Amino acid sequence: MSKESEHLENFRFDLRLIGSWIKPNSKVLDLGCGNGDLLLYLKEHKNVRGTGIEFVEAKVAKCIERGLSVLQGDFNDEVHDYPDNCFDVIILSQTLQQVMDPKNLILELLRIGKQVIVSFPNFSHWMIRMKILVHGRAPKSRQLPYEWYNTPNIRIITIRDFKEFLASLKIKLAKEAAINTDNNDKDGKIVKFLKNIRATYGIMMLESPH
Repeated sequence: MSKESEHLENFRFDLRLIGSWIKPNSKVLDLGCGNGDLLLYLKEHKNVRGTGIEFVEAKVAKCIERGLSVLQGDFNDEVHDYPDNCFDVIILSQTLQQVMDPKNLILELLRIGKQVIVSFPNFSHWMIRMKILVHGRAPKSRQLPYEWYNTPNIRIITIRDFKEFLASLKIKLAKEAAINTDNNDKDGKIVKFLKNIRATYGIMMLESPH
């Protein structure tokens, strides 16, 4: 098994898909990069010039141990320091639902990046709908494993709502995918029919309207 295959086996399915969208030699900013799995893959296999911003100090330390360039801080504040169009691609993976002001953040990311890749859990998945209908309680799932009182998620995002949001701001949707993943998110499949009901995650590549 090649080094690339071994690396991909340890990847979340959504990160593998995002990685496939990024062209070699791109300049990339990964917001909320965690332990740097995606940045490391892009650096080693696509010769990407990657930078990350991560809030958790232990994760930043892990990234630095892996030879990655990662800043510790709140990316909601840090992104304002970058000049226009200084990145080819900005990645915001499974974090948008925790952002206080998503509209202004996305517009700011489109200022500093030519493309922005956003992924988020789809709150309109059929299992979530059924749990609300049958139990009448705030739903929990593999993708949303929190109680109502301790969840970091402050936004309820669906694939349909997010696409309408982009249209209202005239933001170009350059590429999209709806996916279902297994119990540990290591494997999955692309959903092409009834995406807003059947997909657990939405992934979209945005481009500036200007």
